[in-house]
Amino acid sequence: MNTTKIILITGASSGIGEATARHLAAQGHQVFLGARRTDRLEKLAEEIRSTGGLVEYRTLDVTNFEDTQAFADFALEKFGRIDVLINNAGVMPLSPLHELKINEWNQMIDVNIRGVLHGIAAVLPDMQSRKSGHIINISSIGGFQVWPTCAVYSGTKFAVRAISEGLRLENKDVRVTIISPGVVESELAHTITDPGTRSMIEDFRAVALKPEAIARGITYAIDQPADVDVNEIIIRPTSGAQ
Repeated sequence: MNTTKIILITGASSGIGEATARHLAAQGHQVFLGARRTDRLEKLAEEIRSTGGLVEYRTLDVTNFEDTQAFADFALEKFGRIDVLINNAGVMPLSPLHELKINEWNQMIDVNIRGVLHGIAAVLPDMQSRKSGHIINISSIGGFQVWPTCAVYSGTKFAVRAISEGLRLENKDVRVTIISPGVVESELAHTITDPGTRSMIEDFRAVALKPEAIARGITYAIDQPADVDVNEIIIRPTSGAQ
């Protein structure tokens, strides 16, 4: 077991974020959780503490940089350092481009791209000054391939991969990992408002992974020695075509 690490997780109120919080806390790490739904964070924190885990939480809107900076600053004040940031918050309101759901496009850009950049900006100065740290960005298989209805979503996930690679190349002392899940049981599809797309995705998700599978992949990257940077992991269902 590695030394306990201070690990920040965005989008921690459900899905991959929630599963990762539980898994890392069970491994003995101190997790600091952020999301907009504070009631869910409170319940999750209570459950983690009931099993002996170390957890704190704070409301967080990753689309707001000041809020994200306050989230990181709170962690620094309480724990003295940030070892790992997991940029997990994301939305996926898929639709064909001709539906012109511009507000949903902007929401994906704000959460999936700006949210990642805000997280990086909030923790990178401390990590650089300590010459130590790990930033894990959750992308998607949508960052490798585009399907009908996925143009904007895939665009945001291609961007996450590009940003992550640039960050890695610029920082010799900060580890950077991209986690790209295939279809996973989560609330992402709940944001789809286009009826045809919602029906298609329900069929696509018939072989979805449990979010705990992604949590184990994230933990693998974190638990490597300091001189080992797992740059990218793709995790798909064995029986899935995509």
